[in-house]
Amino acid sequence: MTSLESKAVLITGAEGGLGAFVTKAFLEAGALVAGVSRSINESDFPHPSFAAISAELSDSSAAEAVAAQVVERFGKLDALIHLVGGFAGGQPVADTDDATVDKMLDMNFRSAFHVMRAAVRRMKGGGRIVAIGSRAVSEPVAAIAAYAASKAALISLVRTLAVENRDAGITANVIVPTTIDTPATRAADPNADHSRWTDPRRMANLAVWLVSEEASQVTGAVIPLYGRGV
Repeated sequence: MTSLESKAVLITGAEGGLGAFVTKAFLEAGALVAGVSRSINESDFPHPSFAAISAELSDSSAAEAVAAQVVERFGKLDALIHLVGGFAGGQPVADTDDATVDKMLDMNFRSAFHVMRAAVRRMKGGGRIVAIGSRAVSEPVAAIAAYAASKAALISLVRTLAVENRDAGITANVIVPTTIDTPATRAADPNADHSRWTDPRRMANLAVWLVSEEASQVTGAVIPLYGRGV
């Protein structure tokens, strides 16, 4: 099992469907975990190495405050796992309104920009950034242009961070799943072939590995995790 003993890790979207798996995996690997969500409590993950931070990351000042809290609590910030995101679609480009575009940019790009900027400023002597992308960026699907474009912006941001910080020992990578097999997605599509969806435990384990020393030379990568959904 990969060990992240004493690594200080900030996980956004920590109490979501994927976030619960990721947070537990990092705690099991020995990391010190600060979990961020709009509504999160220490009791959500009863572990001595877990700290809950309630915040809205679309606000840049809030993102700076979150990163500062992690450093205050753990004395450092070694890694950021950015899971916050959302989906809206259903209309072709010609019928997509500005509110949908703004919502997708806020949820999938601006929140990432704010928290990644705040994290990089506090990563001293190296660090790790991991984000979640979308297959729709490389394989376009009709009627989800705003979502796909916001995820494309996220991937570009992460790859740019990889280039800018390669000499500082900071890596930045994106995991790209198919539909993630969480209770919420099963409830939304109960008749789907769930065996072709991405196992969130596999995603969590990959994120843990990307933060480990073994992955120190992996940066700027967009990693597909499609399984049988390829």
